[in-house]
Amino acid sequence: MPFLGQDWRSPGQSWVKTEEGWKKTTADDKNDNVLVDRFEKEAFNQDNLLLLSQGYEMAAKKRKKDLMNNNTKVPYFHMEKWIYVHKGSTKERHGYCTLGEAFNRLDFCSAIKDTRRFNYVVRLLELIAKSKLPSLSGVAQKNYMNILERVVQKVLDDQQNVRPIKELLQTLYLSLCGLVQDMGKSVLVGNINTWVHRMENILQWQQQLDNIQINRPTSKGMTLSDLPASLQLNIMQRLSDGRDLVSLGQVTPDLGVLSEDRLLWKRLCQHHFTDRQIRKRLMVSEKGHLEWKKMYFKLIRCYPRREQYCETLHFCTHCHILFWKDTKHPCTANNPASCTVSLSPQDFIALFNY
Repeated sequence: MPFLGQDWRSPGQSWVKTEEGWKKTTADDKNDNVLVDRFEKEAFNQDNLLLLSQGYEMAAKKRKKDLMNNNTKVPYFHMEKWIYVHKGSTKERHGYCTLGEAFNRLDFCSAIKDTRRFNYVVRLLELIAKSKLPSLSGVAQKNYMNILERVVQKVLDDQQNVRPIKELLQTLYLSLCGLVQDMGKSVLVGNINTWVHRMENILQWQQQLDNIQINRPTSKGMTLSDLPASLQLNIMQRLSDGRDLVSLGQVTPDLGVLSEDRLLWKRLCQHHFTDRQIRKRLMVSEKGHLEWKKMYFKLIRCYPRREQYCETLHFCTHCHILFWKDTKHPCTANNPASCTVSLSPQDFIALFNY
């Protein structure tokens, strides 16, 4: 049985040709359409004004944010004594196993202020500059430059550790010269002009370090030259870099004679290199004596020197915690010391190469 209901036709309907085809309209619809069109035009104008004002507001906020980021020396820094390092991504812990994240979260700002950690951080910055800078995130790369600026400023203020920082800046500048050429391949994060500006800062820092003048102590007490030769020789034995020994020998003629002591250079070679490495680079003088000084500088060109640091980062293999040595270990194991491993700067970077 067919459905019986009201007639689908309504009084006053008519067919109107539109761009989309023929449509049925009524007189009321025409009036409504006029009102709708007027309302839509007014709403469109208001939306345009709103979007325009929002655009200006967003642009102003962006300029303010860029200004703050440029003026802020260390943005986005975390001050954590230890972090959790895990292999693999999970919903609970994501993004904490990368080198850039570890570089952001660990407390490197206060580490450069600590004399025990300073050389460790400088060596880590040098290793990152050689090959790991592109693997850092944009924030980590910016923090890297901020930490480097603090390191340079500390050296300028303290007038100490000038040569290692100059070598670090030279290594970083040469690396950036090669990386900036590959900006089209997304090697570095950010605008190329930003990195060119950072390279200009590196050149400026190098010039400041070249112009640094070591102030002589104001006290007129006993100096190194006033000490007996045996004590002077004992002090020289504490130097771990042959270049420091050469520089010290250039101060006075007496120190120059002591700096040529064969036993000094022999201990220096045995400290940094193995017996096998020394045997491969033996150098004998005309009198049949081993040239330990020449052997040392030949060995450092062929092999890496032994590195020792007062304090290093440690890694717990039990709970996968990366922490500074003097930080209280958060592991709840019965014997956490047995699962703690001291990390050299090379080991720190290798920890994230899985």
